[in-house]
Amino acid sequence: MLKLLAVAAAGAAGTLARYWLSGSVHRYSKASFPSGTLVVNLVGCLVIGVISYVSTQYALIGPDGRAVLFVGLVGGFTTFSAFGLETLELLRGGSVVLAGVNILGNVAGGLAAVWLGWSAGRVLGP
Repeated sequence: MLKLLAVAAAGAAGTLARYWLSGSVHRYSKASFPSGTLVVNLVGCLVIGVISYVSTQYALIGPDGRAVLFVGLVGGFTTFSAFGLETLELLRGGSVVLAGVNILGNVAGGLAAVWLGWSAGRVLGP
């Protein structure tokens, strides 16, 4: 029960962080491109890369801690459901190029960010 509460609390924290960061980026970019979601997804991928490396290479984070961090915190922070909806809206609005940029930025950029986070975890690890 304690693990479920910890995951829920971490999920709430991740959701609030996503709301703040995405809103800040959208507010400052003033573009029709969903840049807030892109930034959130890339940051989330970077963070999960670092945590993944550290937790697997150094056993500093146990299974319960990984559940709290991966499912709760990072899972609450990054949701690709917003990515799917915003991409569909771009396509429905006739912005095929922006939809392609959104797909490429989120998928290829996310994979690159996970790799970069993994590499950073290897360099910065104990």
